[in-house]
Amino acid sequence: MFNNLIISTLLFSLEKYGERNAFCIEGEYYSYARLKKGIAAVRKVLHNVSEENIGLVANDDLDTYASILALWMEGKCYVPLHPGQPLDRCMDIIAQVGIITILDSSESTRYRDNNVIKTSTLSDEDKQISPQEQADSSLAYILFTSGSTGRPKGVPISRGNVAAFVDSVGKLGITLKSEDRCLQMFDLTFDLSVQSYLLPLLAGACVYTVSYKEIKYQAVFALLDEYHLTAALMVPSVIHSLRPYMEEISIPEMRYSLFCGEALNIDDVKAWYECVPNASVWNMYGPTECTIYCTAYRMRVFCADKQTNGNVCIGKAMPGVKTMVIDDKGIPCDTDVKGELCLAGAQLTQGYWNDEKKNNEAFFLADDGTRYYRTGDICACDAAGDIEYYGRKDSQVKVNGYRVELSEIECVARKYYGGKMAVVAVVTDRGSGNTIKMAVEQAEGNNGFELKSFLQSKLPSYMIPREIHFLKKFPQNTNNKIDRKQIKELIG
Repeated sequence: MFNNLIISTLLFSLEKYGERNAFCIEGEYYSYARLKKGIAAVRKVLHNVSEENIGLVANDDLDTYASILALWMEGKCYVPLHPGQPLDRCMDIIAQVGIITILDSSESTRYRDNNVIKTSTLSDEDKQISPQEQADSSLAYILFTSGSTGRPKGVPISRGNVAAFVDSVGKLGITLKSEDRCLQMFDLTFDLSVQSYLLPLLAGACVYTVSYKEIKYQAVFALLDEYHLTAALMVPSVIHSLRPYMEEISIPEMRYSLFCGEALNIDDVKAWYECVPNASVWNMYGPTECTIYCTAYRMRVFCADKQTNGNVCIGKAMPGVKTMVIDDKGIPCDTDVKGELCLAGAQLTQGYWNDEKKNNEAFFLADDGTRYYRTGDICACDAAGDIEYYGRKDSQVKVNGYRVELSEIECVARKYYGGKMAVVAVVTDRGSGNTIKMAVEQAEGNNGFELKSFLQSKLPSYMIPREIHFLKKFPQNTNNKIDRKQIKELIG
C-alpha cells in the first residue's frame, strides 16, 4: 500500500511537476526538478549503507527533506534528531535505536563518533533508480516523545501506518491541488510535520516551511500575509497568539484550515473564521501512536459548533480507525458518559520501541480481539457519535473529595476575559491535599480579586483557585503546545 499510494505518487510528482515549486524555505524556492536531483544524490550514497534505521538531523532545508524521501525510496526508516535540543538527549535516542549512520546537512556536525553523511556536500545526481520495495510492516520513521520517566520514548510508525493515514485523509474529502500553497510550521521531530510536507508533495503543491529557530506564530503570520497560503495545519496556540493581529489577516484564498495537537478553543476559532471566510475548517485529534491524527470534526462556520468547556468537539473516527470510550474497569461507556478514549485500526503503531512494560500498560485487546491504545484523554460520545473532549486524564482530579475537571475552571475564567486570554489551572500537592492554582496569560490590569469574585459567582467553593498568577507569555514546548508542566513549576 505504501509503495503504490506514496512512493509511486511521489515519483509521479517529481516527473510531472519538474518546473513547479516544491518548497519555499526562508524565502527561496526549490523546484521539483531540484528536489529530484537531491533525492538521487542521497540515494546514491545510501546504497552502501546496510542498516535500516538512519539518524537524520532535522534541519529546515531542502537537503533534509530530500533525505527523507530518499530514505523511503531506499526502503529505510528515518529517526529525526533535533538540531536545537541537547546533545545528550539526541545521543540517548541514537543509543536506544542503535543508530550507526546519520544524515546531516549542517555546516559542521555534532556526531563525530558516528558514520556521518554530509548531505550538503553531495553533488546533484541525475540518474534515477527504481525504489526499493518493502513490506508495509517495515518502518517509515521513529519519533521520540517525552517520557514520564524523563527519558524520551520511541514511537515507531510503519509504512502501512502512513499509507493508512494518507488514504483516510483522502476519504474525508481533503484533497490538495498542484496549485496549492501549503504551510509546514512544525519541527521534523513532531509528527504533524509528516502530513504538512507529505500531502502537498503527493499533490505536486508547494510547501512553505518554518525553521525551528523562528518564533512560530510570527513566522506563520509572515507566510500567511506574504504568500496567502491555501492550506494550513496549525496547533491552536498559534491562532491564539495571532488574535491581536487578526484584523490585519485576510486570506480568502485559504481552502483548508486544520487544527491539531491540543484542545481547540471555541472563541479563538470563531475569531479565525473572519480571516479565512472561504476555508473548510477542521479540528483534528490524534496522538503520535495513531499516526498524526485519527478523528476529525468539520466545523460549521455559520452554526453553533459542538464544544465542551470551551474545547471544540474532536468529531468521529476517520476511515479505518476505531474508537471506544471506557470506564475505569475497562467497560465501554454509554452515550454522554465520560471515560478514557481508546483507539484502534490501521494507523496504530505496533508498540513503543523496546519497551514491553510501557506496551503492556498502554495497549490492550478488547473482547473481540481488537488491539486498542489507551490515550489518557477523557472524552464522551454524544448521540450523533461525535466525541467530546474534556482534557487529559490527569487533569481530572479530586479536591476535598470532589471530582474536578480543571478544563471547566479554565472555561469559566476565559469567559471573564471575553475569550481573549489563555488560562491554565493546575493542582499542586504539598502534603495537605490538592490545591488549585491558576495562571493567566497577559491579563490586562492583573486584577486577581475581580477574577476570583467572578469565579465564585459561577463555581462551587471547592473549584475556586487559591492563587492566581499572571504570566506575560505562557511557555511552550518544542511542539508549540502550551507547556502545562512548566507553568505548574512556575506557579507551584
